[in-house]
Amino acid sequence: MLVLDGPPRWPEVPVFHKMFPHPEIELLQKAASLAARFHASQLRKDGRTPYIAHPVRVAFVLREAFGCADPVVLAAGLLHDLIEDTPADRDDIAEVAGEEVAALVAVLTKDMRLPEAEREEAYDRQLAAAPWQARLIKLADVYDNLCDSLTSRVAVKIDDKVVRALHLAGDDPELRRASQALRELRDAACG
Repeated sequence: MLVLDGPPRWPEVPVFHKMFPHPEIELLQKAASLAARFHASQLRKDGRTPYIAHPVRVAFVLREAFGCADPVVLAAGLLHDLIEDTPADRDDIAEVAGEEVAALVAVLTKDMRLPEAEREEAYDRQLAAAPWQARLIKLADVYDNLCDSLTSRVAVKIDDKVVRALHLAGDDPELRRASQALRELRDAACG
């Protein structure tokens, strides 16, 4: 028979728990679960890789390569393709991850009702007017897509996307580290 001397204690989660207080961990867990459910049947362009790998890598790039520890930004990174590529809508995201995350995801979503050329121009205007956090997520998205293009057998139109993302980042001091990381990856890929 097990005898406890006081209430049971959860084992301490090492580094991750100290980086995020509990509510933020919960936000990231909910965002990851929502992304996994909606992207469950999707594959990347290579036809083999589960699509969920992309938003997870975007969140990883945000945290590890760009140094962003903001749980709202990381959650939006996990969910950045949900509205555009799944049946999910802004309300689904807001219900699970909150309005702040849903607003970032919404601004990262292209209006698929528009013809492609018009859609891309409208998207660039939308991102240019967006908070820097949305542009940071876009840089992480392009960074991961560029990494994918370097190892994929499937041709991906990425050069234009890199140039556009860097242009949208401009000289924003909040985006310098991310822009530099993307430039370095592009230069290594080209040279």
